[in-house]
Amino acid sequence: MAVIQKHGKNYSPDLVCHKENHPSDKIGVPGCHKRWPEHTTWSRPVARVWTVVLLLGTCLLYCARVAMPICAVSMAEQFSWSKRESGMVLGSFFWGYCFTQVFGGYVSDRVGGEKVLLLSAAAWGSMTAFTPILAHFCSQPILSMTLARFLMGLLQGVHYPSLASLCSQKVVESERGFLMSTVGSGSYLGTLVIGGAGSLMLDLYGWESVFYVSGLLSVLWAYCMWKYLLKGEGPIITLESLGSGGPQSKLSKRHWLRLLKQPAVCAVIVTHLCTASTFFTLLSWLPTFFKDTFPDAKGWVFNVIPWLVAIPSSLFSGCLSDHLISQGFDTASVRKLMQFFSMGVSSVFTLLLCGNTTFPWAVAFVSATMGLTTFSHSGVSVNVQDLAPSCAGALFGVMNTCGAFSGVLMVYFSGYLIEATGSWATVFALITTVNLLGLCTFLAFAEARRVDIDSSKIRHHNIHI
Repeated sequence: MAVIQKHGKNYSPDLVCHKENHPSDKIGVPGCHKRWPEHTTWSRPVARVWTVVLLLGTCLLYCARVAMPICAVSMAEQFSWSKRESGMVLGSFFWGYCFTQVFGGYVSDRVGGEKVLLLSAAAWGSMTAFTPILAHFCSQPILSMTLARFLMGLLQGVHYPSLASLCSQKVVESERGFLMSTVGSGSYLGTLVIGGAGSLMLDLYGWESVFYVSGLLSVLWAYCMWKYLLKGEGPIITLESLGSGGPQSKLSKRHWLRLLKQPAVCAVIVTHLCTASTFFTLLSWLPTFFKDTFPDAKGWVFNVIPWLVAIPSSLFSGCLSDHLISQGFDTASVRKLMQFFSMGVSSVFTLLLCGNTTFPWAVAFVSATMGLTTFSHSGVSVNVQDLAPSCAGALFGVMNTCGAFSGVLMVYFSGYLIEATGSWATVFALITTVNLLGLCTFLAFAEARRVDIDSSKIRHHNIHI
C-alpha cells in the first residue's frame, strides 16, 4: 500500500507495474503483467538536451512550412498565378497534412517517435530545398507546386503525433508539460524567424533562397540528430517492426473501440478540435482584421508582437504545470487549470476586440489572447499522454486530424460571416462560443488516469505488492 500512496490519487492501483513513470525503480515488481513492455525514460539531463533539439526541429518545421506563404506573392508574379491559383497552392498543404496524422502516430507508437521524426525531417527538408527546382523545370509550375505542397503536408503531418508518442514513452509525467510547451513554442519562434530572415532573403536574393536555406538547415538538423543523439544508428522501419510492435501499441480494434468510448478520451478530442479551430481562425484572419480596422497601422507590429508574447507564455505554462504537479497537486486539476487559461481567460480578451478600440489596445488584446492560448500545450495536448501512453501518438493523430479539418471549415465559415454581416464582432463571438464549448467539455469529463488498458484483466496481480 505504501507504493500506491506515494503516487497520489491520479495513479490507479492497477497500474503500479508500469514503469514508464518511475525510472528510479530498478527491480521489477513480482508478478507484474507482461503484456505491456517496459520503457526506460530519459534522465533529466538527457531530457533537456532532447527538449532543445526538438524545439529547434519544430522551429525549422515552421520555417519550411511558412516559406511558401512568404514567397507566394513573388511566385505568383513570376508565374502569372491568379488569386484562386495561389489559394490552391497554399491550401493543398492542409489537405496533405490531415491524412498522415493517425498513421504517423501509429508508426511512432510501434517503432519509436525519434525514428519517424528523423525520417520525416530529412524528407520534408529535402522537398523544401528542391521546391525551386521543381518550379523552374516543370512546364506547369502551378501543378508541380500544388503537388509539392500536398507532399509537404503529408510529410509534416507526422511531426506532432510523433512528438506526443516520444514524450509519452520517454518523459516522466511531472516533466511532460515543460517539454511539450517548450517544443510547442518552436512553432511561434519559427514563424518569427522565417518572417524576419525570410523576408530579408526574399528582397536580397529572390524567393528561391528562402526554400534553399530553410530546406538545407532542416536536413542538417536531421543529420545532427542522427549523428549525435541516435549515435549513427539507422532509423530503419521494417514491416516486421510494424507488425510485432516495439513499444506498447498492440491495441486491437476492440481495445480502440473501448478507448474511444471513454468520456475522458472523447473530451480531449472535442477540446483539441475546438482549440485548433479557434487558433487556425485567429491565425488566418487577424492580419486582415488589422488591415481593415486600422489601415495605417504598421504590419510588422501586429504580425510580430503577439508571437513575441506567445513564446515566453508557452514556456511559463510548462514550468507552472510541472511545478504544480511536483508539489503534489492533482494532475487532472492542473491540466484543467491550464486549459481554463487557454480557452476561458483568452476568450475574455477576444470579446474585448468586439467593441471600438484603439490600435495599441487591439494589439494588447490580441497578444494576450495568443499568449494565453499557448497554455493548451500543458493542458489538453499533454492530457492525451496521461490517458493513453501506449498509443498516445495515434490518439494525438486522431485529435490533430479532427482539429485540422474543423479548422479549415471554421476559417471558411468565418469568411462567410464577415461578408454576410460586415462585422468582425461575429467572428470573435464565434471563436468565444467554440472555446467555451471545448472548455466546458474538458472541465466536465477530463481525467488523468490511464484508460488504455483493461484494468479488470490485471487487477489480480496487485496481491504481489
